[in-house]
Parts: sequence; C-alpha cells; structure tokens
Amino acid sequence: MTTLSALHDPDTYVDGPPHELLAELRRTQPVYWQEMDGEPGFWAVLTHADVTTVARQPVRYSAWAGGVVLENLDPENLEMLRNMLLAMDPPRHTVYRRPLAPPFKARTITRLEDRIRAICREIMAEARERGDVEFVHQVAAPLPSQVIGELFGLPREDWDHIHELAERNTSAQDPDMAGSPEDAYGPSMELAMYGIELAARRRQEEPREDLTSLLLDADFDGQPMSDVDFGVFLVQLVTAGNDTTKTMLASGLVRLLDHPDQLATLRADHSLIPGAIEEILRYDNPLHYFRRTTTEDVVLHDVPIAAGEKVAMWYTSANRDELVFPGAQRFDIRRSPNPHLSFGIGEHFCLGAHLARLEGRVFLEELLDTFATVELTGTPQRTRSNLNNAIKRLPVRLAG
Repeated sequence: MTTLSALHDPDTYVDGPPHELLAELRRTQPVYWQEMDGEPGFWAVLTHADVTTVARQPVRYSAWAGGVVLENLDPENLEMLRNMLLAMDPPRHTVYRRPLAPPFKARTITRLEDRIRAICREIMAEARERGDVEFVHQVAAPLPSQVIGELFGLPREDWDHIHELAERNTSAQDPDMAGSPEDAYGPSMELAMYGIELAARRRQEEPREDLTSLLLDADFDGQPMSDVDFGVFLVQLVTAGNDTTKTMLASGLVRLLDHPDQLATLRADHSLIPGAIEEILRYDNPLHYFRRTTTEDVVLHDVPIAAGEKVAMWYTSANRDELVFPGAQRFDIRRSPNPHLSFGIGEHFCLGAHLARLEGRVFLEELLDTFATVELTGTPQRTRSNLNNAIKRLPVRLAG
C-alpha cells in the first residue's frame, strides 16, 4: 500500500491513483492531514459529503485566498490565477460567470452536435489511414482543440500551438511533457499574451458570432473586459476545454478495453453511451483535486481546521465513496444514479460540462461505428502529476 506521506507526491500517481489507500482513509481519517516538504501541508477531504460541504461554501473555503493547487504560488502567478474564474470567490465570481453562462447552456451546446460529429468523422478518417495510432494526441486531442478553436474563432494555423501550450500548462510535473523547471509558468504566460494580442486585434474588426466577441462585448458589473482579463480568461477556458476532454476520451477508451463485455454492450446499444460517459468521469475523473483555503476557523467531520489552512477537495476519493456509490471500485456503464463530482458542485460547477458530455458521446459513437476492432499495442503511460489524472501515451491499433 502507498505510504500515508505520499498523497501530494506526483510519483504516487504514475501507476494509477492509490485507491486502496484512499478507501482506508475514508474509513479512518476522512479529513486527513498531509505534510508537505518545504511548505505548509494540507487537509485532504476524502468523502463525497465533505467535498460537497466545502464546495458549497465558497466564502468560508476560498479559491481566491491561496489558489487552487496544493503548492503555494509566488505572488505574481497567484495574482494572475486570481483573475481566472476558477479562483474567484463570490461576489466577483458571480459577476464574471453570469455573462459566460448562456453560451454553455445545454440548449445552446446541443446546436453544436452536427459540427462536432463532422470533426469526429474527419478524425476517424485520418485514424483509419494510420491504423496504428498514439490515441491521446492523434485521435483524442484533435477534437477539443478544434472545438475550442472554432468556439473562440482562433486562426486554424494556431490550433496546434494553442493545444501544446494548454497541455504543457497542466503537465509541469512531468519531465516528458513540461519545459525547464525555471519556466514552469511559461506556457501560461505565453497563452495569456496570445490572448491579449488576440483581444486587441479583434477589437479592430467586426464582431463575430464566437466566444471572443461575446467576452469582449460583455458587461462585467458595468465594465467591459480588458485585454489583459481576456488573456487570463483564455488561459483557463482553453486549458480546461482541451486537456480535461482529451483526458476523458483517452481514459474512457482504456477503461472500456479493460471491460470488453461493456464495450460490446455499447457497440450494440448506443443509447447507453451517455451513462458510460458519466461512469468514465466518475471512475477516472480528469482532476484529482482542487484546493481551497479557509478564511475562518471551521470544523469539518469533527476535525478543527484553523483559518488560513489549505483544504483539498479530493475528487479521486469522493468519486469512489462507498456510502454514495455501491460497488464503488467497480466500473459499470449502467450505474444509476451517478452523482459524481468530476465537474464540481455549487458555485464552481464546470461551465463546460454540457460541451464535454456532448463531445464524449459523439466521439464514442463515431469511434465505435468506424472501427470494429480497437486493441492496445503497448502499455498506456500515465502523466506524472498530483493534479491531473491523465494518460499521456496510448498506443492503439484501429481496424474497420
């Protein structure tokens, strides 16, 4: 079993999350104090009920005070993070989220299905020509890259570079995917600068029907969005839209290949695919946790927590909570109900949830309709990260 001192160590997750350890902690220390090297430790909140409690009290458990990652950021990068929606607290969070919500409503997102299906068919056609593919980057990644590129009206020639920056931004702990340690925040800064320049250029052009024009024209509590604010927003929305969806698609394929009976069931009955997407999200949530910082003394699950301490909502544990999910360690595409927390809950519920679900459903439909055989040709490799629950290499053979 993984030692109790390793929850924050990126190496802990290279071979997969320590689910046995997390199950033991849910039974014995559901609000668990984890020491860290070189900086204050954190409280890992491990049950579904307690994660929900923290998420639903965004003033008491602040995203703004210390950011959303375990490691304390330097002042400059913390300040940049605070201008992203995911690190805002009410009431500012409410002011900035309100203009962004309409384009991501289910009814609006549904209109994208035909375009998403066309993109998926293009991806599958290219994959058919290759036969042997690295599924993460050659099949899964192009879908969110193109969808986000079109939503924002980004020049097509920039899409690959934008995706590369988004991936490096979330994979700084993995030496195979990150740049130099001194430049850990370089991709984020480069993407922000790209957004600032894009905003300045687009203000000189006629408005278009895309997210860029919507953001630049929106009213944020009586003020327009500045070019700098737009650049910072672009970092979050592009990174989240690219990386987590790519992770969902790749992890989902691995899980279905591990359960060939359920894969066969999906081939025979596509109506089960939406439920399968929910189970993929529960079983292999793209993010292990998000951090909060207490703004006052609190008591959580009978554990006193002082003001100013780190609290981590551990989704990888909460999504396997036996009190909420019977047979929690079992993958089951028919699981219902399935109240997983992979999109968060409360104030910070993921804006892109409807889009991710639509992309996942259409992608799986097209993959299964295009290829009669999908098989591994090597061992999947996982990203070294305490934040991202992701696969970085997935060699697969696809045959029609």
